[in-house]
Amino acid sequence: MTETVLSFLLVLARVGGALVFVPLPGVRQGPAPARAALAGCLALALYPAWPAPPESAPDGARLALWLISELALGVTVGLGVAFLNEIFVVAAAIFGLPAGYSYAATIDPATEADSAVLLVLAQFLSGLLFLALGLHLEVIRIFARSLEAWPPGSFLADPSRTRALIALGAGMFSTGLRLALPVVGLLLLTDATLSLVGRIHSHLQLLMLAFPVKMLAALAVLAGVLGLYLRLYRSAAEGTLTVLWETAARRGG
Repeated sequence: MTETVLSFLLVLARVGGALVFVPLPGVRQGPAPARAALAGCLALALYPAWPAPPESAPDGARLALWLISELALGVTVGLGVAFLNEIFVVAAAIFGLPAGYSYAATIDPATEADSAVLLVLAQFLSGLLFLALGLHLEVIRIFARSLEAWPPGSFLADPSRTRALIALGAGMFSTGLRLALPVVGLLLLTDATLSLVGRIHSHLQLLMLAFPVKMLAALAVLAGVLGLYLRLYRSAAEGTLTVLWETAARRGG
């Protein structure tokens, strides 16, 4: 009985480390008992893949090292998914300020603080795509595979895995920039046009028109390129899942 409880705690530490970073809608702002229950249910759902319980109970130092190793694997998976879901947030932060949407704030349900409207919408969109594409199921499969490849306390964050995780973070910024460039380019042309018209007709008060024109132009471009967001997100998700599957299955450096 003690060995089974120990296996459950190790799996719970691995799953709980990922839930800290995986931006599932309604998880972070939910009550602490509900989040703990979710982590426990996921650990129980992985029961068929639980590692074989140790023959003897480890001492305190060895158990602490095992828990740190389990948390490291869970945090690695969680960070990979978080980098994927922050792509839209990075894009919204890049073009939200020049478009004038930084002045329109709302309550972010994840942090219960004031946040720009586009940032909140980007978080909702990434969360919906994460669930609609079934990526949450892939994360559970990755954990099940990791339990077979990485027994308790055996995971090591070697340089190759660290570089792969850093590459995912760099890809978050590059993909977000690619999504924001069409809007930023149109806003630049809008500013140049309004400046030229204001130079020609100095009596025109174009400052009052600049904000609504830029905001409407940003919405128009977003509506036009919204279909590309799904393809870019799916492409980025494939790269992220490839890295996470290699992390879950690979034993060597």
